[in-house]
Amino acid sequence: MQILENYNLAIQQNIFGYITKAAKELKVDAFVIGGYVRDYILERGTAKDIDIVAVGSGIALALKVAEMLPTKPKVQVFKTYGTAMLRYQDIEVEFVGARKESYSEDSRNPKVEEGSLQEDQNRRDFTINALAISLNEDSLGDLLDPFGGVDDLKSKLIRTPLNPDITYSDDPLRMMRAIRFATQLNFQIEKESLKAIARNEQRLGIITRERVMVEVNKILESPVPSLGFLLLEETGLLQQILPELTDLKGVQEVEGQKHKDNFYHTLEVVDNISGYTDDLWLRWAALLHDIGKAPTKRFSKKIGWTFHNHEFVGSKMVFKLFKRLKLPLNNKMKFVQKMVLLSSRPIVLASEVTDSAIRRLVFDAGDEIESLMTLCEADITTKNPNKFKRYHNNFKLVRAKIKEVEERDKVRNFEPPITGEIIMKTFGLEPCREIGQIKDFIKESILDGMIPNEYDEAYQLMLKKGKKIGLLPNG
Repeated sequence: MQILENYNLAIQQNIFGYITKAAKELKVDAFVIGGYVRDYILERGTAKDIDIVAVGSGIALALKVAEMLPTKPKVQVFKTYGTAMLRYQDIEVEFVGARKESYSEDSRNPKVEEGSLQEDQNRRDFTINALAISLNEDSLGDLLDPFGGVDDLKSKLIRTPLNPDITYSDDPLRMMRAIRFATQLNFQIEKESLKAIARNEQRLGIITRERVMVEVNKILESPVPSLGFLLLEETGLLQQILPELTDLKGVQEVEGQKHKDNFYHTLEVVDNISGYTDDLWLRWAALLHDIGKAPTKRFSKKIGWTFHNHEFVGSKMVFKLFKRLKLPLNNKMKFVQKMVLLSSRPIVLASEVTDSAIRRLVFDAGDEIESLMTLCEADITTKNPNKFKRYHNNFKLVRAKIKEVEERDKVRNFEPPITGEIIMKTFGLEPCREIGQIKDFIKESILDGMIPNEYDEAYQLMLKKGKKIGLLPNG
């Protein structure tokens, strides 16, 4: 099957032309393979990375191509893996020699030997990633599809080239990749392949958390992340990765009173927010915003099911979760913590919008106030159209009030106009707890609207507070 006849992407055609010439000169066969071919057939846009297989030395081919290119790009060589990589006009091209692999029980790192193109395609994870296009002069553009990958693309199917139990047991990361591709492409995982993932889910334990989280993040960055998380839950993988989420699953009923299934609600929130933001960490906040509900769930005969302080408990859980999963323990983690902690505040405000409550919200959220409002709006999952409209209208009022208060009182990330140094100088103090008491009193007074956020009023309040706790100004 000839597939490159309408090939008109100049940059890629150019790099392929050089590869064809270099392969001919070295007397090796070369093929573009994998994701580039898949996405080219699916017309998913211009690829930024290309995988080249040489039946021979991939490193030698990379070096020859770099030598021929006018830009003479530097070639990164990875001798351990027999691979090489170069960059050309914003495209990353990786070269590898065709190989066959064999695995041991306790590792996903295979024993590698030189092989044929067929053996190289055999080792690929899915039929849609085993597609190859010839870059050889005598068969340029021919598609090699030994496992029916094109038919699977048409059928929107994720299927392994060989026995799925062997494929997933050999390299358990492929289970995550299957779900990730199904989510990104909106494909189905072939029935036997899906069962094999469930049978082999415990094998995921040999994969590093870092590699697993790369796949989880890609699922979370997909257009409809719930597709992936539902598959992770169905196959048992989610219980291994994020038991805090699976703990939310299920509905309990006591004395005729039920609570909603917070697992499925969470996935709705994640899908909702994905329609408004590509921010991975805000999507993480949506995924984790209710994780405190499982440990705080209680039933009261007077008021029914409660989840008191679930935001606070959930924000504390975020640190342990990020640490366990090897996610970044930096400002990204702190951002997610803040979003989880504040996730219910605008919802409470929506029923009674007061200036003081808005000031405190803006102060506590700081520069993340817009992200917080986006999260809260995504949290509206009611199927009642009247309630849906009312809740969103309430949030419009909150947003308008935030803008009004922010413009007037300027409390976002504010520091009280009276500093610790001013307090120490005024009262002749060394560092002591009274300084903190005065600063906090001034800050709270500004947030409560007792005084404006201005120096003179704050200075007078400092004197009054100082007098009340037994401090007199110098002189």
